[in-house]
Amino acid sequence: MAVRSRGTMIEHLGIELLEVGDDNIKGRMPVDHRTRQPAGVLHGGASVAFAETLASWAASHCVDPVQKHIVGLEINANHVRSVREGWVYGTARPLHLGRTTHVWEIRIEDADGRLVCASRITIAVLNMRNRYG
Repeated sequence: MAVRSRGTMIEHLGIELLEVGDDNIKGRMPVDHRTRQPAGVLHGGASVAFAETLASWAASHCVDPVQKHIVGLEINANHVRSVREGWVYGTARPLHLGRTTHVWEIRIEDADGRLVCASRITIAVLNMRNRYG
């Protein structure tokens, strides 16, 4: 993923892929000058970018890249806890893996395992070659 992330928001925000499991994908993102809002806590937009990144990576593992391309269609997020520094950890799990859409749930937690953000995204599965390389 590092090569595909070069020169993108993913690299700029410091998002890292940690693990690809049988039914999930895990990553982390720093809470620092790149991801904090002016009040000094994790920016909600950074959490949403992190959630969409994890779900997109996960969805891309569920389709044939020669025939399918995935894109985010709709995303929502509930921000429930602030974080000032360190890392947040995200896990994306599928709720629905259909032929033309996927629905993914993303849980973002602080280093102590407390919920920071709960997000859900709908992914469109397009009939075209994967453009992400």
